[in-house]
Amino acid sequence: MTDRNAFRPRLLLTRPRAGSERFARQFQARFGADWPITIAPLIEIEPTEAELPAANVLIITSEQAIAPVVNAPGWAGKPVYCVGPRTSEVLRRNGFEVLGTAPNAQQLFALISAEPDPGPMLHARGNESAFPLAQKLNAAGRNVQEAVVYAQVPQPPSKELQELLDRAQPLLVPVFSPNSGRLFAAAAEGTYARLRVAAISEAAAQACSGLAHTELRVAAKPSAEGLIDALVALMRDSSG
Repeated sequence: MTDRNAFRPRLLLTRPRAGSERFARQFQARFGADWPITIAPLIEIEPTEAELPAANVLIITSEQAIAPVVNAPGWAGKPVYCVGPRTSEVLRRNGFEVLGTAPNAQQLFALISAEPDPGPMLHARGNESAFPLAQKLNAAGRNVQEAVVYAQVPQPPSKELQELLDRAQPLLVPVFSPNSGRLFAAAAEGTYARLRVAAISEAAAQACSGLAHTELRVAAKPSAEGLIDALVALMRDSSG
């Protein structure tokens, strides 16, 4: 009997567990609940309990920053600019007024810069940042403070992850940020696996571009759907 999994490369997810489980559900909704998937986080999220300075408008560039803000007194219903449709959706569900959404921090900078100045703004973010949004906005004449409300804490590679990387097999690997790419590249150094990496951005792709046995594609859209499309394209390219 033919092993069906031989034609379905394993999906390897290394982002924080909650986000990995959500992406796995999205992937399986498209390709079937029996697609082989391994979740082996190289990052987990921890709140910092940072104090939030007063501001008229919030800036949220990651869904991970929402819970710390929601749980802080006096911030419910604040107007907010954000990155990504899912972040926008979660903010609205939590009672925030979404003023505008952009696909990434660079485009959010352009969006906010084109709007009337609302006065003091607060960028609630993680400890890793690919684009200095507050710095750019302040240089453009806005008043923006930052609060690091969560930390991305690196996790050691699990035994399961190391075993996967030590086998000469194809693996589908979505990379969701430059930081994720760097951590995966470190874990996969010297790998025997044939990696098919879909990166959410050029910066994320660059972070893991030096890996051996790697086919690399940047998603056309910086979203879960865009990454899934890129993984499909990698499978199509690899099948000849």
